[in-house]
Amino acid sequence: MWKWLILVFLQLSVFDCAVKNNNNRSLGNRNLGDNGSTCKAKYWTLVKYFDGFPKNTDMTIREENLPPLKNEEFLAKAVFLSVDPYQRVVGSFPDQVKLGEPFLGQQIAQIVETKNPKYPVGKYIRAPFGWRSLTISNGKSSDQDLTGAPAILPDYGNLPVSLGLGVLGMTGMTAYFGLLEICKPKTGETIVVSGAAGAVGNLVGQIAKIKGLTVIGIAGSDEKGKWLKEELGFDQFINYKKDNIDEKLKKVAPQGVDCYFDNVGGEISSSVLYQMNDFGRVAVCGSISAYNSPVKLKVTIVQPAILFKQLKVEGFDNLRWADRFPEAVKQYLQWIREGKIKYQETVTVGFENTFKAFLGMLKGENRGKAVVKV
Repeated sequence: MWKWLILVFLQLSVFDCAVKNNNNRSLGNRNLGDNGSTCKAKYWTLVKYFDGFPKNTDMTIREENLPPLKNEEFLAKAVFLSVDPYQRVVGSFPDQVKLGEPFLGQQIAQIVETKNPKYPVGKYIRAPFGWRSLTISNGKSSDQDLTGAPAILPDYGNLPVSLGLGVLGMTGMTAYFGLLEICKPKTGETIVVSGAAGAVGNLVGQIAKIKGLTVIGIAGSDEKGKWLKEELGFDQFINYKKDNIDEKLKKVAPQGVDCYFDNVGGEISSSVLYQMNDFGRVAVCGSISAYNSPVKLKVTIVQPAILFKQLKVEGFDNLRWADRFPEAVKQYLQWIREGKIKYQETVTVGFENTFKAFLGMLKGENRGKAVVKV
């Protein structure tokens, strides 16, 4: 009985709902007679498209009234929001997101009201609802929701549900399949990971160690390097802000580089490609070094290295392996239980601080996955 009362209290308190008639309300089905109710949802939206490094004036918070639920719909309250590098890219193009509309993104949400038996109250879901506090959904994906329909999270045991945005979510899938399917690492080889302290990079390095590789991480501070080597088991670290990458890489990888997981692009990647061994493999995951540049970057051309070293360079979208995501989640859970994978989150508290967290992530202030606790 007491558990039921707590859930009812949570339902009434977790969102701003101005109810005109409280008769016949149940936990899983709002039945308010003829008067209905008005729920206010907050969402972040673009005021202008990003040009160069995003500015505080580029985005704002707005509110909208949500109608009562229809049959087959449910109401979900955001618990964690994801901030990711790709959002910097989509925020620059009108064909990706419209001004005034909720900004795109993944979130972990809890179902607080429902008229859809497939989405019961209390369950946590991962959904492409964007940066918004409350969402009404029918559980179906749209053409714009490339990540699919809202998915009920499996039981993570004593692990935080926020991992559904990180190691057990799209970030983890990117690291797992990008490394294993594109780089196809072999025991005894050497891999370089740029953006190594980020959400994807740190997982790539840890998986590579599990597979028996020598792992070299590139990141932007000695503090991050200490974390990568002492806590995550990376073999070597290069501080791209202080070190001469060409010289340092020759020193820490005297036998050359077999695999490169590229999160940054730019001159860093040019340097790595020229020190790769013949038939090396490159997984191109991102190019964050250029995301905020107002002009096109001029870097050393890489075609000679690709041609004469016969490198395989391949970009990828993790949705290519969407049917195998459960396999990866199962493997990650095993590795976490065995202590072979350590997860790190940089958590910003407060919906109103989402854009601040986003800017911090773009500046490289995060270690591991950056999320916002709503």
